[in-house]
Amino acid sequence: MKKLFTFLVLLSVLITMVWLTAPRDVRGAESMGNTETCKACHQDRYTNYSKSIHANKAVLKSPANAQGCESCHGSGTAHIQKGGGKETGMLAFSNGKVEAASKSSKCLACHANSRSLSFWDMSKHKAAGISCDRCHTVHSGKKMNLKASQPDLCISCHRDVRSQIMKQSHHPLREGKMKCTDCHDQHGGFGQKMIKDSSTNDLCFKCHAEKRGPFLREHPPVVENCGTCHTVHGSNHGKLLITRAPQLCQSCHDASGHPGSIYTNQNTFQGNAPTNRMFARSCLNCHSEIHGSTGPSTRGNVLVR
Repeated sequence: MKKLFTFLVLLSVLITMVWLTAPRDVRGAESMGNTETCKACHQDRYTNYSKSIHANKAVLKSPANAQGCESCHGSGTAHIQKGGGKETGMLAFSNGKVEAASKSSKCLACHANSRSLSFWDMSKHKAAGISCDRCHTVHSGKKMNLKASQPDLCISCHRDVRSQIMKQSHHPLREGKMKCTDCHDQHGGFGQKMIKDSSTNDLCFKCHAEKRGPFLREHPPVVENCGTCHTVHGSNHGKLLITRAPQLCQSCHDASGHPGSIYTNQNTFQGNAPTNRMFARSCLNCHSEIHGSTGPSTRGNVLVR
């Protein structure tokens, strides 16, 4: 009797532990069994799901190795008993009334330990109430289950960037030679604007290494921030400049070295022969080493060739 009593106590403890560690949705309702039941009504969703990684039993933590559809949508018992329809017990990711945190929690139940989601809790996307299903779909067989390719996916929300990348000078996003995620970490990070580095300059130098230096004569704005002269996503001025030279140069440099005015009665078409400031690239005709100079002469101080 004593051994039987001990066995019953251990059995009750085991049952309690299983109950407490079971998914919340499963505890509250009986599982309906398998995805075949869902397939009867949701054939199109099932067809897409069957092609996705979530249906791959070779992946140990996939829904296919757990409760199938119920792994993400919750128990379907009440849904079936009520004859289907919306708001009948199951979580519908297309339901706009469901909070983003509730939707994302379903994904994070399996993906929380993913390296790419290490900083999700500090992500601006999470803070803005963006759920995983805004960008990803669980029923797709596409790579990464993205709802669209870049940059179309990103600019569907970032309308200001859409207009910028359509300008004549832009990073080759439209041409498919770059992606938004080459510079930004969509799941969060320590950099501003979720960039994939600690500063704007360090990010730019990954591609533009020749601008890093070190230079014997440095141009202070270059050291401080590339964004002082360049805009990130697009510009109507060459080389992504925020405005054209010489106006850009004159926003910092006054006429203490030599006259900075471009259009005067003496140096334009109404006066004598115009000076070299009237042709081609203006300041850049002489000061071509704008990112820094290695010239040993004193003329290197003014970043000339």
